[in-house]
Amino acid sequence: MTDVKSGINLLFLREEELRQGIELLYFAYRGFTEEPDAILADYGFGRAHHRVIYFVGRRPGITVSELLATLRITKQSLSRVLGQLITEEFITQRTGARDRRQRLLELTVKGIELERSLTEKQRARIATAYRNAGPDAVEGFRKVMLGLVEETDRRSFIAENAPIQRKG
Repeated sequence: MTDVKSGINLLFLREEELRQGIELLYFAYRGFTEEPDAILADYGFGRAHHRVIYFVGRRPGITVSELLATLRITKQSLSRVLGQLITEEFITQRTGARDRRQRLLELTVKGIELERSLTEKQRARIATAYRNAGPDAVEGFRKVMLGLVEETDRRSFIAENAPIQRKG
C-alpha cells in the first residue's frame, strides 16, 4: 500500500507490523537488561539502582533535582535507592558551591567500576547489533527511538548528545 500523494510505502504501519514492533521492544529490553540484572543482584541492587548509577556516571555533578527530572521518579523512591548507594560508597554527595541547598552527585571509584561493568555488557550488545545492521539501519533505529521518546526528553537528549566536531 503506497500513499499516492507522498509516494511513501505504508505497509509497515499495518496492525501486525506495529504489534511486532511492540514485541521486539519487549524482547530487546529483556535481553538488554538480563546481564546487568545478574550483576546487580550480586549487590542486592535492582534496575532503579542501575538507572541512578548510569545517569550519575554520565553526568558527574548532576543535582538530585536534575536526577529526579531525568528518571521521573518520586523523591521517596530516589531517596531509598540513593541512600543505599551513598551508604555503600558507590556515590558521593556534596553541596553546591553557588547554591548550598543543591546536592551534587558523583560516582566513587567503586561506583565507576560497577557502572563500567554494567554498561560494558550493554555497550557490547549494542555494538554488535549496530555492526550487523549497518549505518543506514543505525540511523533509522535512532530516528525510531527518538520518535518514541517524550518531546521534553528528546530535546534534552539531543542537546546533551550533540555531534562531536572532529578536526580534519
